[in-house]
Amino acid sequence: MRVRKPTAAAAAALCLTLVAGCSGSDSESADGTVTLEFLSLAWQKESIEANKALVKQWNDTHTKIKVKYVQGVWDSIHDQMLTSFEGGKAPDIFHDDASDLTDFGHGGYLADLSPYLPKSLRADIPKASWATTTYGKKIYGIPFLQEPRVLVVNSKLLKQSGVRTPTVQRPWSWAEFERASKKLTRDENRDGKPEQYGVAWSMKEPVTQSVNLARSTGGKIFYKDADGKNEIRYDAADSAVARLINRQVNKEHTAPKSALGMAGSDTLPGFFAGKYAMLPLNFSFRQQVQQQAPKGFDWTVLPMPAGSGGLAQGVAPQTLSVSEDSAHKEAAARFIAYLTRADHQVQLARGDWLLPTSREALKDPSLTTEKYGWRTGSEMAASLRPSPVLGVRGYAEWKDKIATPAFQEYYNGAFGVTELRKRLADDGNLILNRYQR
Repeated sequence: MRVRKPTAAAAAALCLTLVAGCSGSDSESADGTVTLEFLSLAWQKESIEANKALVKQWNDTHTKIKVKYVQGVWDSIHDQMLTSFEGGKAPDIFHDDASDLTDFGHGGYLADLSPYLPKSLRADIPKASWATTTYGKKIYGIPFLQEPRVLVVNSKLLKQSGVRTPTVQRPWSWAEFERASKKLTRDENRDGKPEQYGVAWSMKEPVTQSVNLARSTGGKIFYKDADGKNEIRYDAADSAVARLINRQVNKEHTAPKSALGMAGSDTLPGFFAGKYAMLPLNFSFRQQVQQQAPKGFDWTVLPMPAGSGGLAQGVAPQTLSVSEDSAHKEAAARFIAYLTRADHQVQLARGDWLLPTSREALKDPSLTTEKYGWRTGSEMAASLRPSPVLGVRGYAEWKDKIATPAFQEYYNGAFGVTELRKRLADDGNLILNRYQR
């Protein structure tokens, strides 16, 4: 996920620079024409162009409902929206991701979209995607773009190793992945410092991937107790992927410890130089690989390994929501239904190098081509599930105070899984319980 959450002061300052995005939305002209404010977080050139083109297309074909495009930024969206909600100045429509909707929904800041959504849209987006934005019977956002984690692989090294190339239909098991990583590791002088590592795990922000990949081994980490309250468990299925990563870094030396402090983009130079054969990365990183790879560098995209949960992994889709204070909820819902139509989702997905949630959009030839791994992603879409963290109040505090330092220390070999379990579950449940009194 791209969201970062700085101080409220920083968000308030941003509001002053994005006046339109925090200025309220009681815009109705004398002739009854409504103007809706749409705060977009599109950030790549192609994505901004696609969003603006669709807004223009809407405005050119609708005489009584106009949309004003306002540019926002991912780094401060949570605090910016919280400030605007509390000040009664929220835009009618805003772009975010599903992880923010838990607190905003509980705070009463979001409109329930269920009365306004067309049946065709409800049917086109899978139930698993709707589950990321639905609380009780209320739908607080339209999930429209999603991003799985994939393996970006040096094709030449993969072929030289002789290992089987996995597909979505016949993926590697986690055990096969571990064996493949060993075959792709080269330590010519046997000094314990390989010249070529099988895989590089970028764990600067370890929590999201550690939680979401646990779904592939049948784990969730976040569960409901007998009373329906959230609780953290960290048993064998929940910890299987984390234990594998720990082994690869600290025992098998098929993954470098130096990569643990890196962001995904930091691993690309080593990947291009042949130092790392495989990189587990978010799907959108394909764009950086395509743009930055040396001439003649051959790479491919493979699905992440499967466990008892198959290829399942958690995602928090990007969303479009309507503010509860908007005076024009039905009109706003009509616009975001238009923006998330299947053909429009194709445009938005291509602009961001992400996957649409729309079943129809996923059939588009531009998203099923083998080029740049689009087909691998589109075939994985059916296995994507709501991230276990969605709907969990207190998750942000657990992530920042408990899970991030605990996973970082564990992956670096500071302690074993028993201590990791104590920190994540025992200490973590104390935090969750405060939010559920």
